[in-house]
Amino acid sequence: MNAVDEPIKDSQQRALMARLARIEGQIRGIRRMIEQDAACENVAQQLAAARRALNKCFYEMMACAIERDLLPEEEASEEAQAKLNELTRVLAKYG
Repeated sequence: MNAVDEPIKDSQQRALMARLARIEGQIRGIRRMIEQDAACENVAQQLAAARRALNKCFYEMMACAIERDLLPEEEASEEAQAKLNELTRVLAKYG
């Protein structure tokens, strides 16, 4: 089984679920803006923010898969785990 097929760790799952809940709230807010005839530019700005948030969620999920494939937890030295954590943080932040 490769990393993409493995379940998400509890801590990662909680973080992703929290992020998705915030995105869901953003989407509900955008729907309200459209229902209330908000200016197109304002709606576009919020759509772009929601898209960036969803992209960040995707990158965090991919970072999780990379981490599992490259360095299984049971094989990781503290130094290797720290380096991998930093790389996945950068991917999630700037990807």
